[in-house]
Amino acid sequence: MNFNQRFESTVKDMKKGIIFSMAVACILGVQTAVAQRVVISTEKTSIVLDAPTGGDLNFAYYGEKISDKDADLLYDAGQAWQQAYPVYGLWCQREVALSVTHSDGNMTLQMKVQGVEKNGDVTRIKLKDTHYPFYIDVCYKTYPGKDVIETWAEYEHKEKGVVKLNQFASAYLPIRYGQVWISHLYGSWANEGKVEEEPLRHGMMEIKNKDGVRNSHTDHAEVMFSLDGKPQENTGRVIGAALCYSGNYKLRIDTDDSNYHHFFAGINEDNSQYNLKSGERFVTPALALTYSHEGLSGASRHFHRWARSHKIMHGTELRPILLNSWEGVYFDINEEGMDQMMKDISGMGGELFVMDDGWFGVKYQRNNDSYALGDWTVDTKKLPHGIQGLIDTAKKYGIKFGIWIEPEMTNSKSELYEKHPEYIIEATNREPVKGRGGTQLVLDLSNPKVQDLVFHIVDTLLTKYPELYYIKWDANAPVMNHGSQYLTKDRQSHLYIEYHRGFEKVCQRIRAKYPKVIIQACASGGGRANYGVLPYFDEFWVSDDTDALQRIYMQWGTSYFFPSVAMASHISAAPNHQTFRTIPLKFRIDVAMSGRLGMEIQPKNMTDKEKALCKQAISEYKQIRPIVQQGDIYRLLSPYEKLGCASMMYVKPDKSEAVFYWWKTETFVNQQLPRIPMAGLDPHKNYRVKELHSIDQKPLAFEGKVFSGAFLMANGLEMPVEHDLPWHERIDYSSRVLYLVAE
Repeated sequence: MNFNQRFESTVKDMKKGIIFSMAVACILGVQTAVAQRVVISTEKTSIVLDAPTGGDLNFAYYGEKISDKDADLLYDAGQAWQQAYPVYGLWCQREVALSVTHSDGNMTLQMKVQGVEKNGDVTRIKLKDTHYPFYIDVCYKTYPGKDVIETWAEYEHKEKGVVKLNQFASAYLPIRYGQVWISHLYGSWANEGKVEEEPLRHGMMEIKNKDGVRNSHTDHAEVMFSLDGKPQENTGRVIGAALCYSGNYKLRIDTDDSNYHHFFAGINEDNSQYNLKSGERFVTPALALTYSHEGLSGASRHFHRWARSHKIMHGTELRPILLNSWEGVYFDINEEGMDQMMKDISGMGGELFVMDDGWFGVKYQRNNDSYALGDWTVDTKKLPHGIQGLIDTAKKYGIKFGIWIEPEMTNSKSELYEKHPEYIIEATNREPVKGRGGTQLVLDLSNPKVQDLVFHIVDTLLTKYPELYYIKWDANAPVMNHGSQYLTKDRQSHLYIEYHRGFEKVCQRIRAKYPKVIIQACASGGGRANYGVLPYFDEFWVSDDTDALQRIYMQWGTSYFFPSVAMASHISAAPNHQTFRTIPLKFRIDVAMSGRLGMEIQPKNMTDKEKALCKQAISEYKQIRPIVQQGDIYRLLSPYEKLGCASMMYVKPDKSEAVFYWWKTETFVNQQLPRIPMAGLDPHKNYRVKELHSIDQKPLAFEGKVFSGAFLMANGLEMPVEHDLPWHERIDYSSRVLYLVAE
């Protein structure tokens, strides 16, 4: 046997978990490696790693849960070993997760396994460089009963000087080359969460954010990989990935000349080189992974269950039905108007009223978006009895009260900025760049004094008004100029990272003292739909665009990764304030009822008939709320298929109840629409069908009838193309919400 044959035989034995012989170790000139297979499993999924002590950490498998016997045979099955956490310096031509510059200028790493530690649900694989005192922990965490595995990396060193982190991804995942498609979300302000689907082709694909404050207006830090060709909703193998981070991120997919798509996810290193001090520990954000053989919706169900239990504040609790004042009055806040809106929402069965922007400012009155951010003092000219007076009014009408704030921002026209110009993000020797209203500025959350200020804003409100039930937390500006007046000159590149560390510290302090208050993450609409924010927030505002037709598309995409309990969806006015489209109230209600139902409208402008329809819908939503907000999602027909309609449903986990949604997305004379089979029901159960808040002159043919789950999943029910209305009341839109109860 020649040297090459001996080498190949030795490598094969290592993959099987056989200890290197000392003789071969001497021939190869390497330290003896003791093979160790690491299997990390959930109820239905597994990750398999090869972690020989003294050797390389290799990634062997991710997918359907695997037996120990099959894990032993992965190499014989042709599974190619990939480095589990690739580093830069030796074999430089491939993409890597981590690259550094040591204190002596050396730019290489060579990491070997020191050991494997398991502590409860966390597996920690400890690596050390062969020469430098540089350490990496590659970590994996499972959640009981949830098919999600989080992975991240932690770095530390004991070198004499600073080690520069040039690239520092949270995780790497090799995906076998084939008919792999990627589904991801893109968009812009008022057009968030749009779905993009495409096959992965050779070359580099990059999805990134560089906003600095918000990170999900344009692209999202979540993706799905369909392994069996064009994505299907309820069939096919899918890997889902969600980066749990509130700041700038970068996702890379490198499809090179190997048999793999190389997926990396982590903090965006652009202009963010990190100088790691000796003894300091750098922890990357977690990448959450899930696998399903039940298509995109299957992966979504995994994410939703995990999120409700572990990643969303109060995620297992039902959300109240609210009226938000913004589109009703904008900045025109006054006691009489607030009283009227509270009375109206209470009369329609709502449970909460939220007063939006325009309630504060003394020296600078907040009548538009140019003034007073940072001056969180009640404008008593508008509200003579203050916040407590409004809370008392809400109690009079039997509802709760909430308020809008934007604590991370200030205006140049504010008392705060006049007193503390050093609190803003501003580059040395430059004039600050100003945003919204020509005056908006971002406070520097890397500064502990600013962190104290932001905490104090919330703490003051909740201490002074303990009955304050809800906070709408907004963030309407990005980082517009790079520069921290707090960070030292050698740490200016830390700004983006330190901002979000500061943001998280503030959130942790708030939640430690006020664990029960409901907080919405609003950031110029959907700018903070991510799992870095949601552990401290109950929900997010999907978009500033409340147009029901466009919301179908945005909420469809958003539901890939986020459950409806966190998706604020409101009934708004017609014509819509963003698109100016006129959509009938029934359709607007039916779209809003597929998320966390609320209203964004001036009730006094509604007719009595419209109020009655909303009252009925709110009553019925309360009945189905547990299914919608805590049930399993099954997306049936995507609006992106352009077949004239869209449909989805939520099913109670025990399959005893379900809610079916159907919306017509375009209108033509004599149009043909597909009949849509249902999903997720028990084929052995029988379900009675009831349409909610019907506006037709006579019931649908299947109203009150009982069908088997098997029939409904094989055939579905025929949805009339139009509503049966008197001629003068006919409308161009149609939609249906069906409530199914097992008997």
